[in-house]
Amino acid sequence: MRQAMAFCPGHLTGFFQICRHPDPLATGSRGAGFSINLGAESRVVLENGTGKLDIFINGAKAKARVTESAAKTLLGEEKLDTKIFTTLHLPISQGFGMSAAGALSASLALSELLGQGEDAAYDAAHIAEVQCGTGLGDIAAIRTGGMEMRVKEGLPPAGEVVRLDGNFDMVLARLGSSIDTASVINDPKKFDKLNKAAEAAFNRFNEDRDVHNLFRQSVRFMKESGLETDAVSKALAGIGSENVGSMCMIGNSVFTTGPDIPLLMRRLAKFGTVYEAKVDFEGPRML
Repeated sequence: MRQAMAFCPGHLTGFFQICRHPDPLATGSRGAGFSINLGAESRVVLENGTGKLDIFINGAKAKARVTESAAKTLLGEEKLDTKIFTTLHLPISQGFGMSAAGALSASLALSELLGQGEDAAYDAAHIAEVQCGTGLGDIAAIRTGGMEMRVKEGLPPAGEVVRLDGNFDMVLARLGSSIDTASVINDPKKFDKLNKAAEAAFNRFNEDRDVHNLFRQSVRFMKESGLETDAVSKALAGIGSENVGSMCMIGNSVFTTGPDIPLLMRRLAKFGTVYEAKVDFEGPRML
């Protein structure tokens, strides 16, 4: 029996433009966001066997399509029994990048055991996210770390991601039921409106690539794209004028910051479940 462990940060997207190409490694999103210190830890156990794959999320056996897809890509025809035990720090389908973090942490641990190198892990996780419809730019952004701008869609070297200055504490809040990312990014009726809003946000942010402008453009994007939910509107209206916040893309959730984090947590707790987080600069790593 062999085993390995890895951690992957979560990721929050402020605004994004959908960009598709025949090559999934070139497919992705343009936009901006930041990695966070809450994410996913995965322990992978390999044994000689028949090729059975079992995945457990927070202690319960799960389908975990993205992790399953990435793991199968890495395993290929290997006759190994594989068990993946993943702990998620935040809820899935809430715009916290947990699908990406779970898949990438598992892929990094698995690729380490298979001797394939980290590039294979990033490729497998990115392709799985694109094919499963759970995300477009999280893997590329997480690999860069910190606050980032996805200048060109796709996983580098096909894409281009630039790390920016931006370090702050924040409060996240899950406000209600989850939003299926695929139902948004694969809906032709929503595509034009979303991408038009994203193009405008991208251009405005490109003129001033700082934290304050990221929040401003994220707010404009959530409104102009039509993605803003009633729960998000109410929560952001209740954080106080001294604080800033926007909607996590794509979730029924918000990310916020301000001068008094404990007070901000108390205010947001009236609307949902709150989490304190920080910008992550270390990136995915073996444990």
